[in-house]
Amino acid sequence: MTDVYEKSAHEAGGAMQVDVELVRALAELLDRTQLTEIEVEDGPRKIRVARKAASVAAPAPVYHAPPPSPAPASREPVPAEVGASAPATPVDAVKSPMVGTVYLSAEPGSRPFVAPGQQVRAGDALVIVEAMKVMNPITAPAAGTVREVLVGNGQPVEFDQPLVTIE
Repeated sequence: MTDVYEKSAHEAGGAMQVDVELVRALAELLDRTQLTEIEVEDGPRKIRVARKAASVAAPAPVYHAPPPSPAPASREPVPAEVGASAPATPVDAVKSPMVGTVYLSAEPGSRPFVAPGQQVRAGDALVIVEAMKVMNPITAPAAGTVREVLVGNGQPVEFDQPLVTIE
């Protein structure tokens, strides 16, 4: 939308004559140059043509709920092939439920949430995955012993990437 303002020295009392062709030419100039306003002065007459800047609405953020936690894996032993050695206890890998950046502690310089050999209870924080400026704690699905931390602090992670193994 283009607004046109024309002022003259005797604007308050006298009749104003608008040069419609000049106004059209100025409006076309605004469109061609992508300017938002232009003003010309000719003696006592001043013409200003302004276009309201189109407001660009930022898209609303889309929030995705993290996928549901997988059901705890069965603790029943799996029959091993002849000659193959099976681990003494099953190992569960806690995987990232989202794409983001992993942090091993609550804040820089503080102690990591977990370390190999540490006992954890169900619900204990293992790491944090930051996604879209939101810190998402990743918790232990069951009690056990941390076998290995598979990621480094500040490392980008993918969806379903193993983060920590618990046995």
